[in-house]
Amino acid sequence: MSVQERVSSDRQLVRLLQIGIVLEEVVEARAHHHYRSLSADERQELDESIEELLDHAAEESAEHRERLEGLIDDLDAESVPYDEIEALVEATYNRTQPEDFDGILYDQLHGEETAYKFYDDLILAIEESDTDFAIDRDRLLGVLRDIRAEEAEGVEEVATLMEER
Repeated sequence: MSVQERVSSDRQLVRLLQIGIVLEEVVEARAHHHYRSLSADERQELDESIEELLDHAAEESAEHRERLEGLIDDLDAESVPYDEIEALVEATYNRTQPEDFDGILYDQLHGEETAYKFYDDLILAIEESDTDFAIDRDRLLGVLRDIRAEEAEGVEEVATLMEER
């Protein structure tokens, strides 16, 4: 399923929101995996701001998942099994591995940009749809726009930290 398509049903919307949840999990897991993969010496070389950035990103991902789950709960549609969603996210959004990036900040930037782009595409697909969803459209778009704005802030935070280093 492509986010570029118009969203034409509650079931399709649920599936896309589930993709957002799994994508948030992937971004969070990658950041922690990359951090844990560093040697003790490499971890000591990282300044506190990077650790704070990763902690904040993990907290934000958890909050985004809760907000997306709240939207799904308000929809009267059958959800898609998470193993299908995980496979779709893996194939579409997780083609790279942390080792593919030169440093933890580059990997984090990639994750933040990927999430931002997903939400941007999802918002556009909903805006272009003339479907009446079982959830208030303004509330739906408001939540997604807030999450997209937080992802944009995350991109900016990582980019600023990279410039400072």
